Amino acid sequence: MKVEDFKDILYEKDEGTGIVTVTLNTPERKNALSFITFLELYYAVEEMEKDDGATAMIMTGAIDPDAHDPKNEAFSSGGYFNLKLVNEIPEEIKDEIDLTDIAQKKMCLKLFSFDKPVIAAINGLAIGAGFTMPLAGADLIYMSEHAWILLPFVGLGIIPEFALTYFMPRLMGFQKAKEIVYFRKRIPAKQALELGLVNDVLPHDQLLSHTKEMALKLIPPEGPGLAVKLAKRAFHKPYFDAVSQALDVENEGLNQGVMTYDFGEALKARKEKRAPVYKGE
Repeated sequence: MKVEDFKDILYEKDEGTGIVTVTLNTPERKNALSFITFLELYYAVEEMEKDDGATAMIMTGAIDPDAHDPKNEAFSSGGYFNLKLVNEIPEEIKDEIDLTDIAQKKMCLKLFSFDKPVIAAINGLAIGAGFTMPLAGADLIYMSEHAWILLPFVGLGIIPEFALTYFMPRLMGFQKAKEIVYFRKRIPAKQALELGLVNDVLPHDQLLSHTKEMALKLIPPEGPGLAVKLAKRAFHKPYFDAVSQALDVENEGLNQGVMTYDFGEALKARKEKRAPVYKGE
């Protein structure tokens, strides 16, 4: 897949700095992430790996042109559960999409082993994979003052992905991590900062400019780009096998979870705008 074939994301490289801005670009569904989106993101990383002139990635969400209130912006509303998309997968990429890789092991490990800096600019709501992906793959995360996080997995009868079960307990301890996952509490930007989930919270209109400013400090001429790469490699490499194992365990649980009554009931209840009635099976 080539950059010019992307449909769900925008890949824009600043030729002056080499900074690549990757924008989740399906605002009509609040930038929800399908298996096609993840494949495009995989190839965005691959394109940067091959391009010596690509220096750093900034990841953000597209703004809905019909939404004029910054409080209603979305970074990503998470996984896009629409089986109709299966029939729309182009023949040339069908073999590259593994529908059993619900935890997104392929994408997660690609990001985790990527040695160029990645910065997430979370401009609005970040639900499910809309936050687990940047948590696993971004070196730095900045949030708009209006942004918030929600990890709804257990409420849907499933479990988290993108190795959240590995990363989150190491950031805040098992008890707090389990509390957030089990009870699906909305986490405002300020609380996310206090919990150590993000690096800073910015006034909404300063988010992207601040993110670009920080990216410039990681690459030449302002930043020692090679040292940053070597440091990132040293941070990540000792944990690669553990993250891979966590993703395998998550995939096992997710593939079991999506076949349960509770998962179907949760989706049905969401569609009918009512509280789900679980059976624990």
